[in-house]
Amino acid sequence: MDTKTLFEILLRENTDMLIAYIRAGVRDSHAVDDLYQETVLTAWKRLDTYDREKPIGPWLRGIAGKLMLAHYRKVSRAAVPIDDQALQWLNERFEAIHAQRGDTFHEKLSALRDCIDALPDTYQRPITMRYADSRKLSEIESTLQLAKETLKKRLSRAKSRLAECLERKLGVAGTS
Repeated sequence: MDTKTLFEILLRENTDMLIAYIRAGVRDSHAVDDLYQETVLTAWKRLDTYDREKPIGPWLRGIAGKLMLAHYRKVSRAAVPIDDQALQWLNERFEAIHAQRGDTFHEKLSALRDCIDALPDTYQRPITMRYADSRKLSEIESTLQLAKETLKKRLSRAKSRLAECLERKLGVAGTS
């Protein structure tokens, strides 16, 4: 199999996780698209540096992480909202997801969606508004007419329930 075909297959298998990784660090959807494309282009140009004995996912996330840091340095004069430590933590979370049962990222994502759907509305709405809709806490507080501390507790409890549900569905501890 030639290098181009192999790269396309490996990229296709990792695209959703790579986009999710970038989206976890960058809220602007246009920037996410640009950073994804730049990551793919950079990976293609540096393909000769990729160690085929290792998984490609961490290598792609490493490239994306460096590009995200550069993006924030370019667009923000204020404090950069993501740093090497945050990227390390994020990468560890994605490695934990990768280690879980389930053949594909889609199966794991499907399990997460099932768990979100199973949440009571008091937890489901805040989680969906915060993470799926990328709304600010103040906006969620206002929409749901909740006190700040109440919202924080609901989000925390929802995340705990999601972690427990994923552990049951995927049969792996340590998803939180």
